[in-house]
Order: sequence, then C-alpha cells, then structure tokens
Amino acid sequence: MRGLCPRCGAPGLFAGLLRFADRCGGCGLDYRSFNVGDGAAAFLILIVGGLVSLLAILVELKWSPPLLVHLLLWVPLTLILTVGLLRVAKGLLLALEYKNAAREGRIVKRD
Repeated sequence: MRGLCPRCGAPGLFAGLLRFADRCGGCGLDYRSFNVGDGAAAFLILIVGGLVSLLAILVELKWSPPLLVHLLLWVPLTLILTVGLLRVAKGLLLALEYKNAAREGRIVKRD
C-alpha cells in the first residue's frame, strides 16, 4: 500500500502517479507479469461515487447552496479521492496477487 515491492520491501513500485515500474530496483521482481486490471478503478468508482453522492445530498438538504458551490466542492473531491485511492488500491491488488501466487485462469482441455 506504500509503494513497496511485495517481495523485498524496496521502494519504487510505481514509476509514475499510477503506472507501475517495470521491475523492482532491489530484487528484480518483474511487475509486468502481474495483471491488476481495472478492478481497483471499478470498486473505487462505486465507493467514491456513493460517498460523494451521499455528501452532496446531505449538503443540499441542510444548506441548499447554489449549483456552482456543488461543482466547486464535489468535482475536485471526487478526482482527489479517486486518484489518491487508486494508487493505494492498485498497489494492494498487486501485493495480494504476489502473496497468493494468483495467475490467469486456464481451461484444461480433456480428450
């Protein structure tokens, strides 16, 4: 969750804001072999969307601010929460995939 290698704990899991590095600088673990996919983004859209919607409804019912106030509050909050939590969620999914030796499913053909 802190951007550390799941094998050796060296920093440098991410090469950018949300992009994984190709390899660990400490132990050489190939991060490209892991498939985190879009699962983290899908869950975060639902969680952050639900939370922000609830907050927007509560603010509207309590204070009834103009539409511009809603836009200035909820659009930046949604972007900050989604991007900030996406980095944590992707790192966590990669670490869990490594820990559980998860790989893509394969269908065994029987003759």
